[in-house]
Amino acid sequence: MDDREIPHHFICPISLQIMKDPVTVATGITYDRDSIQRWQSHFRNKTCPVTNQLLPIDSGFTPNHNLRSLIQSWKESDQVPSSKESSFEIKVLAINLIKSLKVLDLKFESLNSLEQLALESENNIVCLKEVGVVKTMFTIVVSCYQNCKTNGLKEALNVLYLVRFTQEDTRSILSKHDQIISSLTWVLDLDACDDICSTMKFHAMVLLKDIIQNADSHILERLNREFFRTIVLILQHQNSNNMKHGIKEVLHVMLSTCTWPRNCSLMIDSGAVFELIELELRSPEKAVTELIMAVLFHLCSSADGRAQLLGHAAGIAMITIRIGKVSQKVDEIALMIISWISKFSGTDGVLQEMVRVGTVNKLCTVLQVYGLNTYTRDTARGILKRHLNVWNGSPCLDATSLTCLR
Repeated sequence: MDDREIPHHFICPISLQIMKDPVTVATGITYDRDSIQRWQSHFRNKTCPVTNQLLPIDSGFTPNHNLRSLIQSWKESDQVPSSKESSFEIKVLAINLIKSLKVLDLKFESLNSLEQLALESENNIVCLKEVGVVKTMFTIVVSCYQNCKTNGLKEALNVLYLVRFTQEDTRSILSKHDQIISSLTWVLDLDACDDICSTMKFHAMVLLKDIIQNADSHILERLNREFFRTIVLILQHQNSNNMKHGIKEVLHVMLSTCTWPRNCSLMIDSGAVFELIELELRSPEKAVTELIMAVLFHLCSSADGRAQLLGHAAGIAMITIRIGKVSQKVDEIALMIISWISKFSGTDGVLQEMVRVGTVNKLCTVLQVYGLNTYTRDTARGILKRHLNVWNGSPCLDATSLTCLR
């Protein structure tokens, strides 16, 4: 039965888990051998964690054989089915670990123990979520943000990254912590560039993606300029450092938020179109290209977005080159962007640029390749007909193409 209690003296005061190898120190307090050894190694002292008394320099550990036998007998008892006992133990341990987070000297040890539990099994993750670990870890993250301190931040983000959460979890979290998105944005803005900080930023980006994808529309409509500035800055850093760490998560966040015109405007003001073009010019994998093009589709539906694309020396060329190279989905998006440009921004200079970088030639190719795909073919045909008078003398249009357009 799940209400079976673990005897208090079976639990190590440091790890708050059932002791495997109980040993007694000079003060008479019993600990799990591994926990007390790590305590002394980590804190580099000889104090007793419970009494805070100094231990004799040459003091060792006395194995508590009687307690070890009692624990073993208790575990082997058949009063509780083993699977239920396991889940119940994990929940009790997790609750105790959460409580111990309030004790400064036990905070990091407890966070590490929670992380280890999450690493061990999916069942442990379920247990951790049921006792409120997600809420507790976000409380730590928000507290770090509010106090501009990183103590415990890495560990809390690690646990959250391992446990993750559902749409229901997200709504519950956001209803109780209105600074979570700001807190994760703050993590992404941290100045340090070492491996630990990079890992924290990656975990924060993954968590932010989960939250954004599961958040209600009223949350997405309230995202501020600083949020999008940070997201675009991450793209910029990825471009300058040639990094792939977390790029899909960044793009998913952008795609989930750019369906609102206000958010599109804030992204564009932060230089998103330029950075997306730079990213795509590095020829990323197919999935990344499809995400980039999907975001550009929304951004280029506005005049400011198209202006930023045209302001990049390789903007039109990049869109053109992707046609017929990635997927039909990318072809459709690329043709729609070119259609908007030709219709709303089709100056003589832009139209000549389309001839120079091979856009017109690609449009003619689409007419031949997509003979049965009326939507894609009709889009290309419409672009060519719109400016036929400008492109009529171009060697890119052969006699067959001209006939099809009349």
